[in-house]
Amino acid sequence: MWKHLGEQTIRFEAPPTILSAASTVGPKEGKGPLAPYFDVILEDVLWGEDTWEKAETKILKETIQRAISKANLDVEQIQYIFAGDLLNQLTATSFAMRDFKIPFFGLYGACSTMAESMSLGAIMIDGGYADYVIAATSSHYCSAEKQFRYPLQLGVQRPLTASWTVTGSGAVVLSKEGLGPYVTYITTGKVVDLGIKDSMNMGASMAPAAADTIINHLLDTNRTPDYYDLIITGDLGSVGKQLVIEMAGEHDYDLSKNYTDCGVEIFDATSQDTHAGGSGCACAAVTLTGYILKEMEKETFQKVLFIPTGALLSSLSSQQGESVPGIAHAVAIESQLE
Repeated sequence: MWKHLGEQTIRFEAPPTILSAASTVGPKEGKGPLAPYFDVILEDVLWGEDTWEKAETKILKETIQRAISKANLDVEQIQYIFAGDLLNQLTATSFAMRDFKIPFFGLYGACSTMAESMSLGAIMIDGGYADYVIAATSSHYCSAEKQFRYPLQLGVQRPLTASWTVTGSGAVVLSKEGLGPYVTYITTGKVVDLGIKDSMNMGASMAPAAADTIINHLLDTNRTPDYYDLIITGDLGSVGKQLVIEMAGEHDYDLSKNYTDCGVEIFDATSQDTHAGGSGCACAAVTLTGYILKEMEKETFQKVLFIPTGALLSSLSSQQGESVPGIAHAVAIESQLE
């Protein structure tokens, strides 16, 4: 069977199982609507460390360890780790990997990293190169603001289009064998840039890439939006979510019935003052490993299209007046195989 469909999609002949999932979130996320779904809610953002970056490393490391434990595996049974974060040189992830002694692929897809890690991990398993792999990512509000925007001490007023970087980490163990849910298809995104330069409006900069990936996934698989119980993008927030609905509608795809965004779901934007919603690598990761997969266990959802989105900017590119390219990768997760 030919695995490559259309322009961007892969169909797995032996779909990997999501054997286990783990999530850790910060105190603000622990006060949001999805709080009951998370494994660990931190009392403070430093978690006993003396810097935000060290805290993020600890969050990622502990989340990976929890995912391995929940899978009833030993660390030595994991053959590869695919992971990344938002910091320069993947600092949080690279330092977290020091104690695992497991072959490691460091990934940077900005906030799309969870889908990138799951995609490559699934390819590794379907290709027969591994039995167990970890896919993970992390982000931290304080470390991300420090790197990409302003020192927190300045107290700079945020525009209503701005989103709140999620503090946390999500990790899954992908396995060659298991009873599901399964990663059945992936659609790898393309970089899409419509010239938006406002780094405080990442929903608008990422929405074109999200819409492009969703549309191409549906074209490649010959599916319609109503095939899925849930279509969920990563961290577009309220601004980007509405743009995706409009862009898909221009191609005659109606997403109004079963589409939402992790950045919309993770916070109560009004009571928690998060403006457009959540963002950051962990936004999609903890929503998947907490809310989505636990609802799949309850059979609330049986077919999910998960599309984390990334804004491919840096502090340097913003200072040089560059626009903000976007990317989005889609992962189809299904409880049963066709």
